[in-house]
Formats: sequence, structure tokens, C-alpha cells
Amino acid sequence: MSASLTLPVSLGALPSNWSESSKSAGKLSSPTKHSIFPAGPSFIRSTVRTKLQRSFAEDDEVHSSHAASLASKSTEEELGPEFDGLGEEQESRDVLDLDAKEWKKQDHYAVLGLGHMRYKANDDHIRVAHRRKVLRHHPDKKANSGDANNDSFFKCIQKAHETLTNLDRRRQFDSIDWEIEDFIPDPKSVKPENFIKAFGPVFDREGRFSKKQPVPSLGNMESSKQEVEGFYDFWYNFDSWRSFEWHDKEVNEGSDSRDDKRFTEKKNKSERARRKKDDNTRLRELVDNVLAVDPRIKRIRAEEKAARDAKKNKGKAPVKLDPKAVKEAEDKKKAEEAKAAEEAKKNSVEDKAAREAAKKAKEAARKNLKKFKKAIQTSITNVNYFQPAGQAPSASAIEASLNELDSLCASLEPEEVKSVKDDVEKAGTDAGAVKAALAGWVAKAVAAGKTEDAKPGLFSAATSARILDQWAIF
Repeated sequence: MSASLTLPVSLGALPSNWSESSKSAGKLSSPTKHSIFPAGPSFIRSTVRTKLQRSFAEDDEVHSSHAASLASKSTEEELGPEFDGLGEEQESRDVLDLDAKEWKKQDHYAVLGLGHMRYKANDDHIRVAHRRKVLRHHPDKKANSGDANNDSFFKCIQKAHETLTNLDRRRQFDSIDWEIEDFIPDPKSVKPENFIKAFGPVFDREGRFSKKQPVPSLGNMESSKQEVEGFYDFWYNFDSWRSFEWHDKEVNEGSDSRDDKRFTEKKNKSERARRKKDDNTRLRELVDNVLAVDPRIKRIRAEEKAARDAKKNKGKAPVKLDPKAVKEAEDKKKAEEAKAAEEAKKNSVEDKAAREAAKKAKEAARKNLKKFKKAIQTSITNVNYFQPAGQAPSASAIEASLNELDSLCASLEPEEVKSVKDDVEKAGTDAGAVKAALAGWVAKAVAAGKTEDAKPGLFSAATSARILDQWAIF
């Protein structure tokens, strides 16, 4: 039984100016009967909950989900027409069968349904496409579908979203996007009237890698000298953010060796530098070739020459050329060009057999590259990995010799690797002769500039003498 508690509260004195109101209260109105009907959102919600036998927590969860769906639908209705059908297309079997573990090989844009937009997709496109994909392929929603690969594809969706919403990771993927059309027409085969149509899209596509935005367009056939010069000046000083980390090799699984990690990172850094240099060279050659055939350059030079002539001949009557002489000069020029073309065709026919033979020899050497490398490795094994006779080579000595052999073969052409094999086999089992043969080829590679800095740990010397002193094996 509850106990009562008396609080020690005392009332204060009334104010001195207080007086009892003389106004009496009116009479209460008589009671009136009203009919009350069950209605309203609360009653409807209670009735539905009772009919469906849901608890209050379950009912709250259903209504919250419904409210979120309405909010999402309202948001999507405000989006532009470019969002229509985005992320809602039916995926191909190849896309659905992607392995989440092989995420570096998957097309992240195709996974989210952005394959038609690719690098042009903005953050809103990625967000909307991801949300729609998740609603369709979430494992909880597909639990009873019987498709065991739903969970794997959902992981691919999450990885694609994670990659494309991270600026650095997306740039790495965009740098090597294999689905981008990279065709470049032959500048010499493009007619002057088709110049802008042929090369405008090429520079628009390459411009996506520029750190400086916006990128100047190729313009049109009537572009001024200032516009043309500004365009080529921009591309000759092109600053690209393109990188090639996506091709980096991972450290061997299960390896905790810091040496392995350093070696792998060293090789990745070297490979990234090589790919970056090749890409810069490719872009520079593209600009050179396009500039060489740009018909606007010829027009600008003709306009400048006409301006100089007009200034020079100011006040003088223009010199009239004999039409007959002009025609004869044109005919002579055409005859010389035809003769030169015929001679070039004749020379190309004569050289075709030689080029074909060289091509076949190169292909044969490329196919047998592993065989040549194996033969060289056998010769190194036969001389005990350059260790003293009777002394078993250590694992580190064997690994070092094989790594250096890989680096040497990577820096040479397949035909040259065959020559290395022949020289090593001629040396037989003489360790000194084998060592000298390999060192000679290292010196040739350095002297020819084939190695440059691609293998800094192996080809750091500038001369063959320093190589012989610094190279651990050869």
C-alpha cells in the first residue's frame, strides 16, 4: 500500500491590493448529444495494423519505409530527362557473372548502368544509378529468387560505387578505361574539308586528362591565327593528370617481407613512369602530325603573304601573270609529283619482301622468347650461378641472378635475346666466359639507351665498366 507524504508548504499572504471579484459566473449550458464516427489517419492506421496483425514497431518500420520511398520518388521526379531509365536497364549475363574478387578487371561504369556516359557521368548520375541498382539487386530483396550470384553482383555494385565516388580512384580507372574509343585517323589520309570533323572529337577525348579546364577546342576552318596558335600552344604544354596506378601489381599473397613490398613498389613506380612517358610521347606525336596537315596554317600563311605583298606593292599596279605560264608551271609540278609517287610505289614493292621476311623473323623470335630465356637460365645454372665450384648457391643468389636476367631480357628485343642465348651457349660451362657474354649485352643495352631509368637498381651505371663493378651477378 502506498504511503502519503505531507509536504511542508505554506501559502503566502494575499497582496494588499487584492479584492474579490464582484462579477458572478454565468450559468452552465445544458448538455448536448453529438454523434462521433471513427475516422481519420490515426483510426485508419490502427485498423490496418490490427487487420494485418502487426506490432507497433513493425507498423512504424513499414510507414517509415513508405515515407522514404515517397521522398525518393519525389526527388527523382525533379531530375532531368537524362536520368530516365538510368540504372534500370537489364544487365547482360557477362555483367551479372562478374567476380567481385576481380574488381580491377570489371567495368565499373557498366556495372552501374553508366556505360553510355562513362567519364561524362557526374556525381548525381552515379548516386541515382547506384541507388536504383541497390534497390533491384539487394540480397535481402533477391533472397527468394534462387540466383546464387546475386550477392556477388551486389558486391560488384558496391565496389563500383566506391571507386567512382573517390576522385583519385576514379581518375586511375578513367586513365586506363579500355572501353573508350581511342581511334585516331591517319592525318595524311584526311581531306582538308574533313579536318575539323576528323580531329575535333579526338582532342575533345584527350582533353579529359587535362589539369587545366576548360580545354580549347580545335575550332573551325575560319578560326583566326590567334585561336589556332593558342590551341597548339596549349597542347604542346599539355599538363596531364593521367596516371597508371591501376596496373600496379600486388605483393604476393601471404608475404610479410618488407623487401618484397619495396621491390614490388619499385617495379610499379618504374612501370608507371614508363607508361607515362609513352603516353606523353604518343600525345606529342599526335599534335605534330595534326599540325603538319592543318589546312588553316596554309590559309594563314597565304593571308600573311598577301598582306606583306600588298604593303610592299602599295601604290604600284599589281603584276599580271601570264595564264599560260601559270598553267605550264602547275602541269610541271603535277608531273613531278606523279613521277615521285610512281618511284615511291616501285620502291615499296621492292622493299615489301624484305619487310615481310624481317617481320616473320621477329614474330618467330617473339614466339620463342620463353625458350631463349630458359636456355640462358640453364647456362647460368650450369655455371653454379657464378659461385665458386663446390659451393652451393644461396637462395638469395639464385633469386638475384634470375631477377637480373628478367630485367636484361625485358630491355632487349626478342631477336637480341636470341643472340644472347647463342653467345651464352658458345661460352659453354666456362663461368667467366658466360659472365663476360652477359655483361657485354648489358653494356650494349645501356649504350643504346634502351634501359634508360626503367631499371634503376640494375642499370644505374653509365658505362659497361661501372656495370661490371656494380652488377652483383654479371
